Amino acid sequence: MDASTIQAFLHAQVQAWNAGDKDGFIGAYRQAAPDGLQIEYVGRGPAGDGWPVLEGMWSQQSAKIEIEEVLLVVNGLEAACHNRNKVRGTAIAIETIELYDFRTPGRLAVRYFIKQG
Repeated sequence: MDASTIQAFLHAQVQAWNAGDKDGFIGAYRQAAPDGLQIEYVGRGPAGDGWPVLEGMWSQQSAKIEIEEVLLVVNGLEAACHNRNKVRGTAIAIETIELYDFRTPGRLAVRYFIKQG
């Protein structure tokens, strides 16, 4: 992994999400994390196996949310994203800070900070 590969993954997963392309969305994660994915919703419990979390996220939110990439910063093998998750058909947006850690080869750890209220 290098900065351009990390950036390409982060843009690809958002583009696939917004296009309603589940195979492209999950596939981007499978390519970036062939040896394991861990996801944590910060403040909502411990990190867990990311694959079922990703599937649940897709089934519960993909039709409702369009993602706007506000800011992406890659330093070394880690990235931070500020995304605006727009609720389709409304003026509501949910701000997230997302941390992506690629320091363990073949694995990805993700932490989502979701602005409440």
